[in-house]
Amino acid sequence: MNTMTLWHLTGWEFAALAFAALLVGFSKTAVSGANTVSLAIFAAVLPARASTGVLLPILIAGDVLAVLTYRRHAHWPTLWRLFPAVAAGVVVGTVFLMWADDGVVRTSIGAILLLMAGVTVWRRRRADAEEEPGRVTTRAGRAKARSYGVLGGFTTMVANAGGPVMSMYLLSAGFRKLGFLGTSAFFFLIVNTSKLPFSAGLGLIDADSLLLDAALVLFVVPGALLGRWAVNRINQRLFEQLVIAATVVGGLQLLVR
Repeated sequence: MNTMTLWHLTGWEFAALAFAALLVGFSKTAVSGANTVSLAIFAAVLPARASTGVLLPILIAGDVLAVLTYRRHAHWPTLWRLFPAVAAGVVVGTVFLMWADDGVVRTSIGAILLLMAGVTVWRRRRADAEEEPGRVTTRAGRAKARSYGVLGGFTTMVANAGGPVMSMYLLSAGFRKLGFLGTSAFFFLIVNTSKLPFSAGLGLIDADSLLLDAALVLFVVPGALLGRWAVNRINQRLFEQLVIAATVVGGLQLLVR
């Protein structure tokens, strides 16, 4: 962990991280996957590897708030179907982080962000044509769960960017808004918590990073409250368009930096 970078933030850099933390809370209770913008901000302000470790506890705080809000709407059969493949993806992502240096991680995060933006656009165009929830128990449905699970596990371990992958899977399976939010809340709380020992073992989480998290987590709560208020009022299509645009800009910035 580069503690010199973490503790020599300018006022504008801390403000950017605080805004990213607020957006995490908002995304967890309103638009899952919108925290790819937060990922881009953290990776731009902090060293790329260190940013994944600092962001993880912030995401877990948002997950806890989302579970408290939507805990009655989770669909556990879907969660159990996904977890084995996600675990495999997390292991692959951990191995990748063991040898990747900061430049490789930064480039990877940028590429993943651009991939996730493309995935989101594709998801929106194909959502109406996908299968109904009752068909996810077929062989094709199980194969889809495994492929999305592995990709989601890898992207969430390497870049905390599994949100768009899981969003696409849940929407394609026919989940409505509350079921979507409740299922994704428990999914990411369990997955992100399971990543803690891996991140700590890689040196991405330490006492200094947790102190920074303690300062930033205060901004997650108002973001979550704002998301809960806005979830039934927000223009979803316009917001997703803005998120996609911001994600593309963030990914390109990381690739060319």
